Amino acid sequence: MPSSGLDLLLVSAPQLAKGAWQTLSISVASIVFSTLGGLLYGVLRDLRNRWLEWPLRIYLELFRAIPVLVWLYLLFFGLPIFLGATLSSFSCAVLVLSLWGASEVGEVVRGGLHSLPRGQREAALAIGLDRPRLYTQILLPQALKRITPPTINVYTRIIKTSSLAVLIGVVDVIKVGQQIIERTYESVLIYGFLFAFFFLLCFPLSAVSRVLERRWSHA
Repeated sequence: MPSSGLDLLLVSAPQLAKGAWQTLSISVASIVFSTLGGLLYGVLRDLRNRWLEWPLRIYLELFRAIPVLVWLYLLFFGLPIFLGATLSSFSCAVLVLSLWGASEVGEVVRGGLHSLPRGQREAALAIGLDRPRLYTQILLPQALKRITPPTINVYTRIIKTSSLAVLIGVVDVIKVGQQIIERTYESVLIYGFLFAFFFLLCFPLSAVSRVLERRWSHA
């Protein structure tokens, strides 16, 4: 790399670090809420309660059918107009990514629970376990190996999709990169940095997912 390129990265390091921290904050918060919401969604779907089934299906289809970008615009610009409520761009990004991620993780959890032998839950209920203990002590621990690799894949998608937050005003690493390019015209260097940043975040997760999938498939 030319020395001028190194100098530019060094000078821009504080600004890039702030943007990277914003991206990481959105991604980590969304992953945490997606995991918690997805576990709840998966368990509720597995209960097969007729009063919950349709609301949960509608929620799933809304987030499957409507792009994340549309949800970002709808909540960020629509809430002040229709409800008089406002969300910061950061909060809006975390909310949308969490709801979308929870629908994805939830379907993974539901599928993992559904794949377990029916006799597991029947035996647990027969010995007097209530449903909270049935799921926390019997079903979810057994489903963990099946749901972990695809759940990690959802996490990588959340990280990559977080880049859309720039379109509602979040000053993330993408926005910072654009600002530096507008000032210096060093597009190749900055896009190279962004490529490396997202690659170093997502590739290890994908690699872990593949390793776990291979290891547990033979267990």
